[in-house]
Amino acid sequence: MENQRKNVLVTSNGDEISSNIAFHLARRGCRLVLMGDGTALRRIAEKILGSIKGAGPVEVVALDMEEEKESVFDEAVGRASMLLGKLDAFVHCYSYEGKMQEPLNLPEGEFKKIVKINFMSPWYLLKAVGKRLKEQKSGGSVVFLSSIIGSERGLYQGAAAYGSCLAGVQQLVRQAALEIGKYQIRVNAIARGLHLDDEYPLSAGRDKAEKLVKDVAPLHRWLDPKNDLASTVIYLISDGARYMTGTTIFVDGAQSLVRPRMRSYM
Repeated sequence: MENQRKNVLVTSNGDEISSNIAFHLARRGCRLVLMGDGTALRRIAEKILGSIKGAGPVEVVALDMEEEKESVFDEAVGRASMLLGKLDAFVHCYSYEGKMQEPLNLPEGEFKKIVKINFMSPWYLLKAVGKRLKEQKSGGSVVFLSSIIGSERGLYQGAAAYGSCLAGVQQLVRQAALEIGKYQIRVNAIARGLHLDDEYPLSAGRDKAEKLVKDVAPLHRWLDPKNDLASTVIYLISDGARYMTGTTIFVDGAQSLVRPRMRSYM
C-alpha cells in the first residue's frame, strides 16, 4: 500500500483499542491528532512519542462527546484540521456501551448518554470532517469503528440501546458513501468482535468467558485489542482502498456467525 503516511484525526476515550490503533498509525509514520478526553489522550500522546523513535507530531484536541451542540464538534474538527495542515483520514473509535441491562430497566439518563456518544457525535463529526474534506478537493477516508452488535448477525442481550446506535452508524456509512462519494470521500466501518474486557464477557464472568472461549469462538480466542484491528484501519485509510466505500468489514474471528451458540454457553 503506497503513501501510508497520512494526516489522521482519531477519536478516542483512552481505551486499549483506540490507543493501540493510534500507536500503530504513528508507527507507520502518520501524523495524528487525538480527539476526546484531553487528560487521557495527552498521556497516550506522550507514550507514543516516548516509545516510537522519530514519530511525527501527536496533538490533542479535547472534546466532550456528550455535547449536544453541532457547532462545538465543528470547532473541534476545525482546530484539528489546522494542526494537521491537511486532513487525509478520520478514524472514529470513541464509544460508550454502559453496563449490561435489559431495555425496560435502562434509565432515561443512561439512554441519552448512549445515544449522544454513539450516534449523535458520529453524525456531527462526519458532517464536520466531510466539509473539510470537500473543501480540500482531494477527498479522504472516514472509518467508523463499530461492533458486531450493530449488525443483524451479531446480537447479544443487554445492550439494546448501544446496538441500535451502532446499527444506525452502519446505515449512516452506507448512506454517506452514496451521497458524498462525488467529493471522493470514502466512508467505511469495521464491525469488531468482542474482547475479554468487553461488557458482555465480563457480565458472564471473566474466568468463565476465558475458559469457554474455545467452545464458542471459531478461532478459540477473544479479539486481541492490541493487534487485531489496526491493520484493517491502516488499509481503509490507505490509497490501496481507494475504491472501497460504503462497506462494513467484520473483524470478529467469526464470532458473529456463532452468536446463538455463544449465547447458549454464556
